[in-house]
Amino acid sequence: MAQGEAFTTTLEPSVWKTASSAVAAVLLAIIFIVAGVWKITDPFSAAVRLTQSHLPADWSLPAAVLLGIGETYAGVLILVPRFRRWGAWLAGLMLVAFLIYIGVHYNALRGEECNCFPWVKRAVGPAFFIGDVIMLLLAVLAGLWARAAESRRCAALVLAAITVFALACFGVIAARQAPVAAPETITADGRPFPLRQGRVFLYFYDPECSHCDAAARLMAQYHWKDTTVISVAAAQPQFAREFIQTTGLRGLISTDAELLRKTFSFVDPPYGVALENGRQKAAFLRFDRQQPQAELRQLGFIH
Repeated sequence: MAQGEAFTTTLEPSVWKTASSAVAAVLLAIIFIVAGVWKITDPFSAAVRLTQSHLPADWSLPAAVLLGIGETYAGVLILVPRFRRWGAWLAGLMLVAFLIYIGVHYNALRGEECNCFPWVKRAVGPAFFIGDVIMLLLAVLAGLWARAAESRRCAALVLAAITVFALACFGVIAARQAPVAAPETITADGRPFPLRQGRVFLYFYDPECSHCDAAARLMAQYHWKDTTVISVAAAQPQFAREFIQTTGLRGLISTDAELLRKTFSFVDPPYGVALENGRQKAAFLRFDRQQPQAELRQLGFIH
């Protein structure tokens, strides 16, 4: 009986620790895999959100792809018991780096939406750090009681498979960025407007989006040539005119967001499309001091 009690006493903490590690690993894996796969399958939208988080625009697209690979890889490693410790280390390092980055840019990003994960709106503030610290604790818990990691070769094969998947997705999505034809007419300022004549710049925005507001104010300073600017509210159309008046972006206002989104697909505004005689010349996800100004000037849309 004494031996049985000793065995039970020895076994119970081991089972409890293993179960806790597994639960923490599954929770963290879900978060990382969802975030990583989203970046892999929609790198251009992820790049826009990284730019909005003050990452240099030239780095945003490669960073989106690399982050997607890293997050997915960490999530997969955490799920597999023999890789769990490595996955926990990788996830923990990424979380620490992310916390440091947000801390450095805290004053500029405070109150802004992080958009780190799809469908989840998180504003940068004290609660934001609490959430990431909880995830960091899950990484510690998952790795602390995990068994010793093994099989580097298999882990490398997993990384290679995820990388190939990411590059394939990027190639397919990049190919879809080919020029498309606009609808023949839309309604602008209450009247039919032909999109297949001359130069037109479509600007999709959300009146309640601070990034859309900043982009509109920036473009209001452009010296447009023979270009018709048409603003399209992708959400909250009842605030469209107030938004345009506040930002100073001159042009026409269209309410045909649903019609246009069937042709020009995007996830979140701000989004811009330059049309010439109805053909898409360029699409813009990035709005800063360099773009879309440089490309619009090259296309002859602005002075």
